[in-house]
Formats: sequence, C-alpha cells, structure tokens
Amino acid sequence: MSKDMLEKGAIVQRDKETFAIAPHIPGGIIDPAGLRKIADVAEKYNAKALKITSAQRIAIVGIDPQDIDGAWADLGMSPGAAIGLCVRSVKICPGTTFCKRGQQDSVGVGLKLDEIYHGMQLPWKFKMGVSGCVNSCAEPAIKDVGLIGTPKGWRLLVGGCGAGKPRIGQMLAENLSDEEALSLIERVVNYYKDHAKKQRLGEFIEEIGFDKFKQEVLP
Repeated sequence: MSKDMLEKGAIVQRDKETFAIAPHIPGGIIDPAGLRKIADVAEKYNAKALKITSAQRIAIVGIDPQDIDGAWADLGMSPGAAIGLCVRSVKICPGTTFCKRGQQDSVGVGLKLDEIYHGMQLPWKFKMGVSGCVNSCAEPAIKDVGLIGTPKGWRLLVGGCGAGKPRIGQMLAENLSDEEALSLIERVVNYYKDHAKKQRLGEFIEEIGFDKFKQEVLP
C-alpha cells in the first residue's frame, strides 16, 4: 500500500496508486502566469483533477508516483505544508487590500505570518486564520491562532479547531496593532512549542487552563 511522501509533498489518494501535490500559494494570491503553469503541469502529467483546497491552494490530483519529481521541477514552486506536524496553512481574507468591508490589513499581516511560520515544525498540526473584519471569512475562530480585524485593531483568538472535537478559539487579547499582534502570536507559538506534547493548541490550553496560558504568554 502506498503512503504519503512527506519529503515530496505528495499525498496518496483513495486509489492507493496516485498522488496529489499542492504548490504553496501564500494567502491564495497568484498571478495568471502561475495559474497557467499549474494548469500546464496538470495537463502534461495527466492529472485527474485540479482541486481548490481549504488552505487556499490548488491541488493537482491523480499524479503517478514516477511523475512527482518532474511535476515539481516543471512547477518551480515549493510544496504547501499539507501534511506533517507543522504550521499547515495561514488562511487570509481580502481585507483592506481588496474588500469594501475590511477593517484591518489581513493580506499584509497574513502574508507576514505565512513567511514566518508556514511549515514550521511544532508538537502537532497548527493552522492560522486572518480575517479583516468580524465576518470572519478566513474562519479564525476555528484555527489554532486566529486574528479578527475590528475598527480598533486586531482581536486574537487561540485554541480553535474544526477537527473531530471542534473548538471555538478563546479571545486572548484585543485592540492590537499589527506589530502587537505579530509579537503576541510569536509568544503563543514559542510557548506552545516549548511546553506542549503531541496535542493541538486548544487541547494544550484546556490541559493547563486558559488563565495560566494567558498569564504565561501576555507580556
């Protein structure tokens, strides 16, 4: 039986014979040339489908294992961290860059978070979401770390997930500037990395208690 190939960013499919690969597309923002390259690679290697993922990537589905290296070489793009114990994704909404409802710069802050954390090894899988307003299009309340933009700054939620035991993130702080939000997220990630076992952030917070976690990470 075939298995995922973590080192090649390839995920075995239901048929146990073919694989999906998903180039990293920070924030889901890509230019027309990048889209054409993905389409060309999918066509060249007879992919069975192109799938828009929940992590704002485009998965090339149904690649034969002998074609994986060639597909990555033709793409010239790095893999998205779709598997492994790491920061899997930073999902962002259009924010003040594009959206008329945006109240904070989710694109700017989200891309900074992606640059810093995407693929970072952690005790368990970890997801981030950045929404420029309370409509929460990037689903920050069900991410390990989530930011929600308000007229007064960022609201930071921690411990959410949408897995088998869903959790809504708890508010750690609000009215944060961009710099304050980035700094506090760094403290959260470092504390989790240094103290948690093989568990999602929400499980870790539940184990030690939210009050203790808050006391430890707030400056």
